Amino acid sequence: MRYAYALATALLLSGTAATLTLHQPAGAQTAQNEPGAIQASVPRPGAPMSFADMVAKLQPAVVNISTTQRVQVQQTNPFAEMFGFGGRSQGAPQTRKAESLGSGFLISADGYVVTNNHVVAAGARGAVVESITVTLADGREFKAKLIGRDAQSDLAVLKIEGSNLPFVRFGDSAHTRVGDWVVAIGNPFGLGGTVTAGIVSAVHRVTGQGGAYDRFIQTDASINRGNSGGPMFDLNGNVIGINSQIYSPTGGNVGIGFAIPAEEAKPVIDQLMKGQSIERGYLGVGMQDLTDDLAEGLGVPAGRGTLIRQVEPNEAAAKAGIRTGDVIVKVGDKDVTPDQTLSYLIANLKPGSRVPLELIRDGKRQTVNVTLGKRPPEEQLAQFDPNDENSTPPESSSAGASIGLAVTPLNPRIARTVGADPDRPGLVVVEIDPSSDAAGKGVRTGDVIREVARGATRTPVTSADDLAKAIAASKSAGKSSIVLFVETRGAGRFVSIEIAS
Repeated sequence: MRYAYALATALLLSGTAATLTLHQPAGAQTAQNEPGAIQASVPRPGAPMSFADMVAKLQPAVVNISTTQRVQVQQTNPFAEMFGFGGRSQGAPQTRKAESLGSGFLISADGYVVTNNHVVAAGARGAVVESITVTLADGREFKAKLIGRDAQSDLAVLKIEGSNLPFVRFGDSAHTRVGDWVVAIGNPFGLGGTVTAGIVSAVHRVTGQGGAYDRFIQTDASINRGNSGGPMFDLNGNVIGINSQIYSPTGGNVGIGFAIPAEEAKPVIDQLMKGQSIERGYLGVGMQDLTDDLAEGLGVPAGRGTLIRQVEPNEAAAKAGIRTGDVIVKVGDKDVTPDQTLSYLIANLKPGSRVPLELIRDGKRQTVNVTLGKRPPEEQLAQFDPNDENSTPPESSSAGASIGLAVTPLNPRIARTVGADPDRPGLVVVEIDPSSDAAGKGVRTGDVIREVARGATRTPVTSADDLAKAIAASKSAGKSSIVLFVETRGAGRFVSIEIAS
């Protein structure tokens, strides 16, 4: 089971309030929980007093999925260092067996099975999945063939040979509401046929992973390791989600689980069943959440839009003239919001689509038309971020002391050391106060400050004096922070840093 560590821990508060009846004029708005408005004392028609009958019908279609994997492990000689071999590997690699467990469910009488990609993917680098076994609730075992899988949506389709097999259908998750009852069936910790129930805690939950599928149904129904790939049912017995992740500081269930909504999963599954690959739109930008302090510092509205921190050369955004520092607020006719991110909207469009993007640049709104590219494989998008080299350039200045930084101008020698473009001006951070706001927001020695952003204006910094003047101007304007554009090994981002009084 994967863990959604990108989420911040949330505190869910509950309480009890006394009810006070007041005289209200005719037509006045009433409280949401006005007596008589909600009938919660008895189940509404169709709601079960027990889930037993429903589970008895559904459970035969839920399966256990196990894989056998072959992993090559390089052997080392424990006496190598003693005899001067420097700890180098000795002998041929050794092959070891590994196993994984998860859940899934049948969606056709002839044996198509849906599960998570991570249930049937190799669990370690260099590992090879040798076999996949599907075990039905009645104990029958089948060797499964992998029909297709998609890493980004975390979905996979298997096929077992059989007929008249029990199966379930997808429902309409678009009408799922917070507070609805849901039932999850799966095989947590390898325990077969485990049923849990709860409610929908949230819909369209964004976990921060980005991409076309970062919108989940959140539930408090117990989901643990091994539940991955199992179905989430509504009270009509329809599959409205595929259990995929949990948020857990402990590794066990803490009441925060996530399911891929059926409305997101079914189109992908339909394509995988046909042997088709999944293609998604690609803009070619580095994105950054527009926090309240960044919005204030850049002079743009808060709560809407995504800040562009990097534009890849020769990709769709660059060809359309999108720049670093632009705030994209709308894709087509859809607003960019925390629940409907730029990454989500773009990835759900087809490559080659021509779409208008509304953005804010220098305080002014404008629209650019972009022809989307094709999103590269996830492995290609992953970037390796090496550690900064421990070299401190000489003649540093404490001009940035009020924000906890000591800096020096960038030159070709330093640029080579910190992996920066030497042809653009900037200041290199050579020392940082570990207790400063800058340190808390991830600024490190070796980072390069390229620009200062004040409202709609962005100004390059070429000297420590430039930075000092910018800090002083911010303080004179009554600002408690300053927005800097900072690069780490060429990857840039905007950072709002508090100014010490």
